[in-house]
Amino acid sequence: MSDAPTPTEDPIDPLSADDPARAARMAAWAEIPAPLAAFNGAVPPAPAWFGAALAHAPERSFTDVGGTQIETLTWGERGKPGLLLMHGNGANADWWSFIAPFFAADYRVVAFSWSGMGRSDHRDTYGFELFVDELIAVAETAGAFDAGKPLMVGHSFGGFLMMATVQRAGARFKGAVIADTPFSEPDDPHRHRPPQRSGSAHRPNPTLAAALARFRLAPPQGCENPYIADYIARHSLRETPEGWVWRFDPMIFGRLSVDDTFDLLSNPSCPVALVWGDKSFLMPPHRVERILARLPAGSPGIAIPDAEHHVMIDQPLAFVAALRGLFAGWPH
Repeated sequence: MSDAPTPTEDPIDPLSADDPARAARMAAWAEIPAPLAAFNGAVPPAPAWFGAALAHAPERSFTDVGGTQIETLTWGERGKPGLLLMHGNGANADWWSFIAPFFAADYRVVAFSWSGMGRSDHRDTYGFELFVDELIAVAETAGAFDAGKPLMVGHSFGGFLMMATVQRAGARFKGAVIADTPFSEPDDPHRHRPPQRSGSAHRPNPTLAAALARFRLAPPQGCENPYIADYIARHSLRETPEGWVWRFDPMIFGRLSVDDTFDLLSNPSCPVALVWGDKSFLMPPHRVERILARLPAGSPGIAIPDAEHHVMIDQPLAFVAALRGLFAGWPH
């Protein structure tokens, strides 16, 4: 990989490497302090709620999907209503490990890492249909359907894949919550799409501390909760003989073809809600309006105050409260 700051969850970067706009974006990114650099590899202090949530550890397993092993995390008892949590690009199931425990008393909560991400196997090629296969297979194997139709929450790139699932099999689900996924119409002058570009191998970092110091959020933003960034970063790295590297497949978007995704919002066969960070770079007011206008009339929309794109990092407890309130009265 290049010497540029390492993107750890960049859902949409439509700009090629030689595009001047991308160079400007990377320059702006470099001016934002890396959230863990000042800690020199030490774990930042965390509030009591965070430690209590992580103490409710998931059951960790793998689900075979056509010969590909998909990392699967579960909380709560089988037989409870299902709740599926889908992460964004370059992320992994542990982005939900401090969120999922808040729902485990009432739900069979399932989070997993898409192929090419987390501890899941990498593929020679990727596609939305394969990702949908993974979602459904994991849900079935982990017991999300045991009590009937489960709920789903998809963050960022995971929202695209969730809505692709709704297009194929939405009648099997109780509801789908889009969390800060920037569905854009083709005429949107600031349109964002999943990138279609080749990648390069990750550059090894000599020590874990050096790798943590390079961790940044993408799209560029600050991080006021470094204890969350630290937890996520440590679960996004693996040690090799050459050094510490990120787990996600750097070649994934050279092996994935994606068309415009706005049509995934058309005529969903289950209820859909939208949640977004009210300071999200990817969700300006005009985009929120267009997404809600595309969804069925009356679809809920909830802005998370003082949150940017990474709502579960920026305002984790407000995000939990928003989802709890939503699930209490929706779907009807």
